[in-house]
Amino acid sequence: MVSVARQPSIRRNDPTLEIAPEVACLQLSIVNVYFVGPPGAPDLGWVLVDAGLFGSAGTIHRAAEARFGRGSRPAAIVLTHGHFDHVGALRELAEYWDAPVFAHRLEMPYLTGRSDYPPPDPAVGGGAMAFMSRLFPRSPVDLTGRVFELAEDGRVSGMPGWRWVATPGHSPGHVSFFRDEDRVLIAGDAFVTTKQESAFAVLTRWQHVCRPPAYFTTDWQSARNSVRELAALNPSVAATGHGIPMVGEKMRRELSELARDFDRVALPGYGRYVREPAVADDRGVVYVPPPVPDPVAWTVAGIGAAVGLGLLLSRGESRPS
Repeated sequence: MVSVARQPSIRRNDPTLEIAPEVACLQLSIVNVYFVGPPGAPDLGWVLVDAGLFGSAGTIHRAAEARFGRGSRPAAIVLTHGHFDHVGALRELAEYWDAPVFAHRLEMPYLTGRSDYPPPDPAVGGGAMAFMSRLFPRSPVDLTGRVFELAEDGRVSGMPGWRWVATPGHSPGHVSFFRDEDRVLIAGDAFVTTKQESAFAVLTRWQHVCRPPAYFTTDWQSARNSVRELAALNPSVAATGHGIPMVGEKMRRELSELARDFDRVALPGYGRYVREPAVADDRGVVYVPPPVPDPVAWTVAGIGAAVGLGLLLSRGESRPS
């Protein structure tokens, strides 16, 4: 029997944040990964959800050993989706632990080297993270032979009592994981608990239920529907891919407000995918709407041009006649 979710707690010598019975969050620099399984779980007695940024394999491995014991391996690594900040350490960890990887079938093209994700949309604005998104990787990883589709009936390998819920929008095959018994939700990036487009919010760990990271969201209608479906589950815990996990009434109220007022508070007023989504199928991306002018980029370019012109003029004025 799983007890009711409680306030997050920290176990001694364990870098993870225990947010619910048998669920712990490891907070990396800008993204979270989750361990599902009881502390001290035996070999193959737990699961890793998502795999963080490139270079974080050692941190994740050490946290796993602190929580489960030396030599304890996961039964599986399950993915909410395959964006670069959720699969950065995936290959290294999967090979080290010899662990199978599971994801939705519509994420398979990006996990088997067949397709890039659609380009990010820095034009959605909102802060420095959105501006920098033009530099974020979107190339696929290739785990052919090690990655498998999630079961069609909703079961999750190695996670009894949990089911996966299709929550597309942020990516074509995005899923969330839900434990009905105590309504614990691992939401990935279907929604997050900080304004991920803003570097200030990310660095200060400002906590509020927010839309999915806008610069990588390529289907806003689906994203809206996914938020509404998750709000309808009335979760007790929201364990998201970005931001500090949230528990209780404040989280439920903010999630309900996001679902109800999505078009007003979450839908960007401008952007490449705002009026027309990218289209993807089992092969990967099949259509991407044309880019829109990026007002921030034009502003930066204009400032740079003005500065350059000023320097040229000042040099000209300083020359002897």
